[in-house]
Amino acid sequence: MGALPARVRIVEVGPRDGLQNERVALSIDDRLALIAKLVDAGLVDIEAGAFVSPKRVPNMAGSGELMKRLPRSSGVSYPCLVPNDTGLDAALEAGCRDIAVFAAVSETFSQRNTACSIAESMERLRAVARRALDSNVRMRGYLSCVIGCPYEGPIAAGIVADMALQLIDMGCHEVSLGDTTGIGTPEQIRRLIDAVSVRVPVHRLAGHFHDTWGMGVANVYAALQSGVTVFDASVGGLGGCPFAPGASGNVATEDVVYMLEGAGVVTGVDLGKLVGAARWVSDRLDRQVASRVARAYRTE
Repeated sequence: MGALPARVRIVEVGPRDGLQNERVALSIDDRLALIAKLVDAGLVDIEAGAFVSPKRVPNMAGSGELMKRLPRSSGVSYPCLVPNDTGLDAALEAGCRDIAVFAAVSETFSQRNTACSIAESMERLRAVARRALDSNVRMRGYLSCVIGCPYEGPIAAGIVADMALQLIDMGCHEVSLGDTTGIGTPEQIRRLIDAVSVRVPVHRLAGHFHDTWGMGVANVYAALQSGVTVFDASVGGLGGCPFAPGASGNVATEDVVYMLEGAGVVTGVDLGKLVGAARWVSDRLDRQVASRVARAYRTE
């Protein structure tokens, strides 16, 4: 483990991964207002929506309208999740220039999440990737359940490494490793990064850690020590996966920012404004803000 990097990039996933499993569905106006608050806080990579079936993920309905209404800011990207060719058609029609594709490293989770096998899922994604790259759309990859599956148990790191390389070979500029159930511990994360970085350079990996077992921030730090400099996080600790029973929210962006800035790592994020956004969206969702930093933070 070497010295910590001087700076990291945070991918804010609250408006998509955070909201998709909440009990309350926010209006498009509220989703736009949340994104505006996140931009004002200094976040420049904000996952804005998902072109998925509204029957399966109703909270993401209207993502096309949201993208068309979203004010474009210089230097800010708004990736959207795209599962298949139909989703890509809708994303292109809405003017998306950044998309995210996803696959599970567990056969059972793949069937529950995308109703197909891993092999079928990857073939689907290859078709999406070819069209996206032909349209000059930038593509990011996600892998789910990289530490363990709620149905199958522990996942071998070699499987994760192989699938991460496949996503890179498709044209993804980076691959986000998702501990979807939040069961990972720092040592497990270090071993995973070590194994995957043999196949995929560490600068093309991102960490996506859920906080189900309270390990989210610790796992970010472990991945940081292993050379990862990109982390997904969700404002207010919103989220959870509708296809992973018991999985609670993503690691909270404000908890990650507080930890990183305390370690001397620059994030470019205004913590006070971020906490304000966390409290605002939690109020809209009629829930207590989940993150420890937002609860502890005191404004002047």
